[in-house]
Amino acid sequence: MMAGDAFASTASMGGLPPAGQAVGIIAGQGMLPVAVADGLIARGHPVVCLGLHGQSQEADLAARCRVFHRVGLLRINQWIRMFRRHGVSSAVMVGRVAKSNMYQKYHMFRYIPDWRTARVWLWRTGHDKRSARLLAAVADEMAAGGITLLDARPYIPEQMAEPGILTRCRPSAAALADIEFGWPLLRDVNRLLIGQSIACKDREVIAVEAMEGTDALIDRAAQLCRRGGWVLLKASNPNQDIRFDLPTVGPQTIENLARGGGSALVLEAGRTIMLEKQRLIALAEKAGIAIVGRA
Repeated sequence: MMAGDAFASTASMGGLPPAGQAVGIIAGQGMLPVAVADGLIARGHPVVCLGLHGQSQEADLAARCRVFHRVGLLRINQWIRMFRRHGVSSAVMVGRVAKSNMYQKYHMFRYIPDWRTARVWLWRTGHDKRSARLLAAVADEMAAGGITLLDARPYIPEQMAEPGILTRCRPSAAALADIEFGWPLLRDVNRLLIGQSIACKDREVIAVEAMEGTDALIDRAAQLCRRGGWVLLKASNPNQDIRFDLPTVGPQTIENLARGGGSALVLEAGRTIMLEKQRLIALAEKAGIAIVGRA
């Protein structure tokens, strides 16, 4: 159930649950599950959170949510049983899960699937084990168990990237040229399901994200372009279910960019989450990094 390094929220096909109805969260790494929990609570939803073992911010989530349980990574039947026990029929699935962990030695002994997860792997996905298909199959299995996966965006609209230049500092002429050069190439990378981000400098692609994640891409771009001034572009696969492919950046992204010599960050408007948005923008302005929302 990993989409690259991240799985992000899920979209409802039948509208949003009414205020007062409990909504579930399946929480991976990072602060996005915490932000979604805050958004759900602010909109009147009691939250039942299932924190993936060894992944989630358990203390932060337990302090906010009506119910918090730790669950196994490949235990879909456990997720369904826990949600149904607490009257949950709708949930979001948010946060990072490192797909690279699945390539470690003895991974099958660390991540033993239950019968529903085995059915997803052996039957629902067929021969197509790519992340997008796996995540769609997880959604189908959850639906078969009575749990509809939702889009998290309606609960965190204030943290979505918007079109235009979002910082007081503007991209340089060189950065603008790299943006125009890199954006169509990034969209091709997205469509091929390679990754969410690329780094460009002087109309050259200097690094491409695969399953290692954006922070690792930034580190690699910094090593390959030591004079700095490069641009990071980030977007989602346009053909993938938005429930599972919401790119996310946060203050740590800006701090890494500043250390690595990045000069601009380009985000897909309406489909990229900016965690702690005001703080993120303030950090970018302090570091002289322009942030651009691109449709």
